[in-house]
Amino acid sequence: MSSPSPAPARMDLDGNPVAPLTICMIGAGGFIGSHLCEKLMAETAHVVLAVDVYCDKIRHLVDPAPPHLAGRISFHRLNIKNDSRLEGLIKMADLTINLAAICTPADYNTRPLDTIYSNFIDALPVVKYCSENNKRLIHFSTCEVYGKTVGSFLPKDHPLRKEPEFYVLKEDESPCIFGPIVKQRWSYACAKQLIERLIFAEGAENGLEFTIVRPFNWIGPRMDFIPGVDGPSEGVPRVLACFSNNLLRREPLKLVDGGQSQRTFVYIKDAIEAVILMIENPGRANGHIFNVGNPNNEVTVRELAQMMTEVYANVSGEAPLDEPMIDVSSSQFYGEGYDDSDKRIPDMTIINKQLGWNPKTPLKDLLETTLTYQHKTYKEAVKRQMLQASASS
Repeated sequence: MSSPSPAPARMDLDGNPVAPLTICMIGAGGFIGSHLCEKLMAETAHVVLAVDVYCDKIRHLVDPAPPHLAGRISFHRLNIKNDSRLEGLIKMADLTINLAAICTPADYNTRPLDTIYSNFIDALPVVKYCSENNKRLIHFSTCEVYGKTVGSFLPKDHPLRKEPEFYVLKEDESPCIFGPIVKQRWSYACAKQLIERLIFAEGAENGLEFTIVRPFNWIGPRMDFIPGVDGPSEGVPRVLACFSNNLLRREPLKLVDGGQSQRTFVYIKDAIEAVILMIENPGRANGHIFNVGNPNNEVTVRELAQMMTEVYANVSGEAPLDEPMIDVSSSQFYGEGYDDSDKRIPDMTIINKQLGWNPKTPLKDLLETTLTYQHKTYKEAVKRQMLQASASS
C-alpha cells in the first residue's frame, strides 16, 4: 500500500513557498485564538505554543493533543502579568501573536484600572521581548481606537454627515477622537491606542517587525460567554452574546439608548483568513495597521436585534415575544460614565491592496450559523440554570 502523498507546499502571495513557523500565541484559549488554532492545525504545518490561563475553547486540540497533531500544538498555562516563562516562549518562536485583552464594554466602565492594565501595562513585556529578541509581532488592537467619527460632531441633520470622509475609518488617516476623561468607557480605547503607538515607535527606533490588527466586530461560534452558564451570572458580554442570552432566556433584547449606534460585523472564519495571510506574508504585512471588517454588513444595533430575533425564531422554532425589544439608557445598562461611538465603518483599501483580502459572508448567513451554534450549545444549559435559580428563590 502506498503512503499518502504529502500535502502540497503552501505558497505566499508572491509565489514563494511558506516555511513552517513556530508561533507563540498569547490568548490562544479565547474566541479568536481558538478559531485561529483550528485553522493553523487543519491547513498548515505551523507549530503553535498556545499561551493562556484557560483552555476550554481549545481543549479538543490540546487536552490531550490528538495523535495527528502531536508536536504541533502545546498548551502553556500562564498569566503574562507575572510569569518569567513568557520570554522563553517568545524566544522559542518565530512569530508572536498577542490576543490577550479585557475587551468587554461593561468592564471598561466598571473595571477601568483592570482594563488599562490588561491592554497596556500587561502588553509591554510582550512588545519588549519581541523587540529585544528580534521576533516578529502581530498585535491585536481594536476598531475602538478610532473613537468617535468626525461626523458625529456635526449637527444631526448636516448633509456632510452622509459623506464617507466624515465617517469611514482609515488606518493611516483617521484621527482617534475620545470622550472626556470622566467617561471611563474610553479607558479601553485609550490603552489600546497607546500600545499601538509604542509598537509603532519600537518599529521606527529599534526595527521591530510588527503588524497591528484592528478587528471590527468579529462574530461567530464560541464568542464571549452566556452569563450563568460559562461566565459570571452578573457578567455583561458584548452585543451579539448579550442578545443571544436574551433570546435563549426568552427575554426582550435590551437596546441601549435606542440601539441607534451603527456597527459592521464580519464572520470569524472570514477574518481568520485575513490573519493567515498576515502570518504567511510578512513582506506585505510588516509595518502595517489593518482594518479587518465587513463594511457591507452595516446595521444599527436596533436592526441587528430585529435580524437576530427573526433568525433565532427560525433556528429554534420558537415564536418571538410579543414585545421582543425594550429600550434602556446607557447609565441603566452600563452605569454612569458610559459613552459610545456613533459609527464604525472600516475602509478596506490597505488590506485589499497588501493582502488581497475581502470578506465574503453576508450578515444574515453569519447570524444563522452563530445562532444555530448558540441554540445547540446553550439552550438546555440555560433551561437548567433558570430552573435552579427559580427553585432557590
